[in-house]
Amino acid sequence: MKSSHLTALNAARHSGKATLMITDVESGAQTLVIEGKATGDIPVTAAVQAAITRAQNDDRSRMDEVDGRRLFFQVFNPARRLIVVGAAHIAQPLVPMATLAGYAVTVVDPRSAWATPERFPDVEIDARWPDEALADLKPDARTAVVTLTHDPKLDDPALIAALRSNAFYIGALGGQKTAGKRRERLAAEGFGPADFARINGPVGLDIGAITPAEIAISIMAEITEALHRPEKRAAA
Repeated sequence: MKSSHLTALNAARHSGKATLMITDVESGAQTLVIEGKATGDIPVTAAVQAAITRAQNDDRSRMDEVDGRRLFFQVFNPARRLIVVGAAHIAQPLVPMATLAGYAVTVVDPRSAWATPERFPDVEIDARWPDEALADLKPDARTAVVTLTHDPKLDDPALIAALRSNAFYIGALGGQKTAGKRRERLAAEGFGPADFARINGPVGLDIGAITPAEIAISIMAEITEALHRPEKRAAA
């Protein structure tokens, strides 16, 4: 690996940028891709870009034969994060499920009676109001944001922050009536149909979930689909 590539790779990983190294296993030629910007000796054709997308979406390095070359795509994705706004009953099963799935989880809730270490052991609890918390947490393309409070004073600031970020998943608890009122409030903040389409609400895949644990399963399933199969979500 060229020293310039190594320096750029280490800097990108340190700053939490999605990074991938392409290596031609026969010639040794390499191209470094940082947040979609490629530098190196292997041209990023449409076929190479498709392989890059597959590897990054799958979170897994892979060998592919592309354009007649055997290429190794080495993935250096930042850690996956889940920001849960609202220490509600659904959050209690959701947090350990997300942790098992490889997410670094933060529970945001200023209500001290709900957000306690006893209810959420071994997880980061942020007791600030969501707008302040998310300003510091800075959701990115590896972050999912889920609001569970049913309280506009808590959910709306979090959704506004998430919509202004490139979070790969945004989910909000509540039925169609709740979603309609939410759209009215967000419209008053300057958001439009394209923004509303980013919010998965009612949150979770429609699997007939009833209990908090079942709803948590549906949420994690939808987050997983958004992470690994974004093209399917975009076509829906």
